[in-house]
Amino acid sequence: MKRAAFLALPLPLLALQYDPATTADAPALRVLLGRGNAIDAGNGTFVFNGKSYRGSFSREADGSIVNTVDIEQYLYSVVTREMSSSWPPAALQAQAICARTYVLQRSNPRRPYDLVPSEADQVYGGISAESAASRVAVDASAGQVLTYGDTFAQVMYSSCCGGHTEASSDAWGGAPIPYLGGVACPYCSASPNYRWQRELTLAQVADVFTSELARYGVLSSVRVDATDPSGRARAVELVAQRGSAFVKGSVFRERIGPRVLPSLLITKLEPSPEAPDRIVIEGGGLGHGVGLCQWGARGMALEGAQSSEILKFYFPGTMIGHE
Repeated sequence: MKRAAFLALPLPLLALQYDPATTADAPALRVLLGRGNAIDAGNGTFVFNGKSYRGSFSREADGSIVNTVDIEQYLYSVVTREMSSSWPPAALQAQAICARTYVLQRSNPRRPYDLVPSEADQVYGGISAESAASRVAVDASAGQVLTYGDTFAQVMYSSCCGGHTEASSDAWGGAPIPYLGGVACPYCSASPNYRWQRELTLAQVADVFTSELARYGVLSSVRVDATDPSGRARAVELVAQRGSAFVKGSVFRERIGPRVLPSLLITKLEPSPEAPDRIVIEGGGLGHGVGLCQWGARGMALEGAQSSEILKFYFPGTMIGHE
């Protein structure tokens, strides 16, 4: 799940305009599936590009297909795409509550659709992506959302925080959000990305920062210049022959590539002892680290925590309400 804009409207205001997510008898939302062939399959389903989906569909002027689907049925597919269906029920229920809250934040009758079915919003794969475990988790948490005061909480989640979640203001700027200030997390150490190591050549780094290094000459080393309270790199120094260029940590990760650099929780960045033209990067976590740590939710659930306890830990000060 990537960062997205939030509506964060007071709960009573969400129904001022007709919106299928909040005012229909069976709350629904609209998912932009893209261009392709859609055929009604009966029994409240249809087939789009060879995959079966619940709900109905409409075709936009540009040929794109929009799926209007009951929110709970949408979640049947999303939960198992965002979290392993083999994980404990409490973790899956926490994921369902997060995903449901996210849906209601994004619902907007002034747009032709609410969400896209990818990591830009939430991964949605239709009926084939559902599992028995995801359906049970969604049904067990039916209608439950995360709130703060009289608004929906701004929900974010990522795979593994590496031991400390990130404050939203440190990750993306903006005013601090009380329940997204970052917490120490001792529950995600079972993740395969809890700790990782990468090696890059200086040439690889220089190739993606040519404009920044233009006035400084050949790159000689790379080091973390500043960290935020969670330990993530706030700025990276590119040391060259005639001085240093400084880039934001987020820019460094984006340019190097998020698959190469899983997170900005960098614990070591230094020259390789075996090759002076290479750098060794060690770190922890996978993703932006804001909000729910999914592997942490798994760890808490294995220790007996309920979904409400998991969500209160990662979003302190929030409450579970109903849509």
